Amino acid sequence: MMALDRAPHLSWHAGVAPGDLRSPILLAAFEGWNDAGEASSSAARYLRDHYEAEHVATIEAEEFFDFTVARPNVCLDVDDVRRIVWPSTSLHVARIPDASHDLVCAIGYEPQLRWRTFVDHMAVAAEALDASLVCTVGALLTDVPHTRPTQVYGGTDDRALAARLDLSPSTYEGPTGIVGVLAAELRDRGLSVASFWASVPTYVPNVPSPKATLALVERLARVLEVDVPRTDLQIGSDDYEEKVSTLVAEDEDTSDYVRQLEADFDEEASDDPDRLVAEVEDFLRNQPGT
Repeated sequence: MMALDRAPHLSWHAGVAPGDLRSPILLAAFEGWNDAGEASSSAARYLRDHYEAEHVATIEAEEFFDFTVARPNVCLDVDDVRRIVWPSTSLHVARIPDASHDLVCAIGYEPQLRWRTFVDHMAVAAEALDASLVCTVGALLTDVPHTRPTQVYGGTDDRALAARLDLSPSTYEGPTGIVGVLAAELRDRGLSVASFWASVPTYVPNVPSPKATLALVERLARVLEVDVPRTDLQIGSDDYEEKVSTLVAEDEDTSDYVRQLEADFDEEASDDPDRLVAEVEDFLRNQPGT
């Protein structure tokens, strides 16, 4: 491992020597304001669980969280022993035999404190694992109907990477979250970075969105060049759409609003990235405290 003295809050649980992984791609997803409908964290967990990834490292919580905001959870383990689960960031590694890339999933909560120290720890982990590409994953609330395909925006500052992965060049200037700070730090260290955002309807803000999760998994599978079974996600997506439609039908104003969203969506080119790019940028600018 590299420069671990710079990352005292990064604990390694399993040895992964440089060169052990084949051109690994690191996915980073954080619960919080950039995880609408829990879509991005659920997508990363889905891939982690599908490939039975091994837990190799943890960025401990103590230095990076205000526990009155991000509270720890009490749970019972398999022996019914009560234990505390802290809001840390875990890294899991999966070897994918038939693919060109192995997979690293970094999943956690957006920290409240010491962001520069936190992203330095993330960068040390990415360098230690020889990540060939880092993909930050997010989801945002936007004016889209739940009855239409979920749009996923992919962006990068790397023009060659944009051409290879069919991404949009990033020109955003303004406030950002931990994924933006992480991306900037990794780019400064010479790593390739791409960002992926899924859109979630504003009128179902507090409901998990398997439909957005499915869209992210499909997009990330293309980046990984793998074929991931998605039957469970598709069933969940269909059930989500049906249940939301039932709730919408119970309120005339909401029904009218959704019909207008559908008309607007259908009038625009669904594969036009500019609209979603603008919505991602507006979302970042209009967060509380910015």
